[in-house]
Amino acid sequence: MRREPVSQCASRSSYRSKTIENAIVYVVDDDAAVRESLVWLLGSVGLRTVAFGGAAEFLDAFDDKGVCCLVSDVRMPGMSGLELQKALVARGLEMPVILMTAFGDVSTAVKAMKAGAVDFIEKPFSNQDMLDLINAALQADAERRQSNAAVEENAQMLARLTPQEHRVYKRVVAGKSNREIGAEMDISVKTVEVHRARVMRKLEAGSVADLVRFHLAAGAGEPENSG
Repeated sequence: MRREPVSQCASRSSYRSKTIENAIVYVVDDDAAVRESLVWLLGSVGLRTVAFGGAAEFLDAFDDKGVCCLVSDVRMPGMSGLELQKALVARGLEMPVILMTAFGDVSTAVKAMKAGAVDFIEKPFSNQDMLDLINAALQADAERRQSNAAVEENAQMLARLTPQEHRVYKRVVAGKSNREIGAEMDISVKTVEVHRARVMRKLEAGSVADLVRFHLAAGAGEPENSG
């Protein structure tokens, strides 16, 4: 990969503004020249890079602690880039993968994309194209982590509800009135109101609309008329 002047591919300040603070780009390629070139390129725009000469070495060292993405060669001795991608999936490790190869073909690209690669790039590639792919991958990983964190937080909030409050909550988000809820649960409307108020407080909701948004954000799907 040729080294274009940084000014031609992206300025350090403008590129950093689009990326995630403390993000890491992992590079796996058995070609030392390619690794060094990518480390130089990414360092020139302020991105932290950790490079490995093989897939097994990367898997042994990888610690999923923050926003990251993987740039890996497809054809390598031992474990290939596609096999590395499958190994990540088998271990339950979610991270955007960009696969690169000097022997690109349609069938390899299709396999890579079906296995979950966010993109596929053929060598030789321009610095700008690679930076654009990496920036998109890091943004995607940041959004995924933020979404997962929100779901986990909502699950913890739901755990604050008592079983009776949870039954009331499910009926409220399903659009049922206090009278309908009371009839279904065989409790008084006054008791429904008490439980409903506690649900609103515990889930920090100011309205039924807030409860429905919370329900959807918690990954529960569309509200149902559940019992």
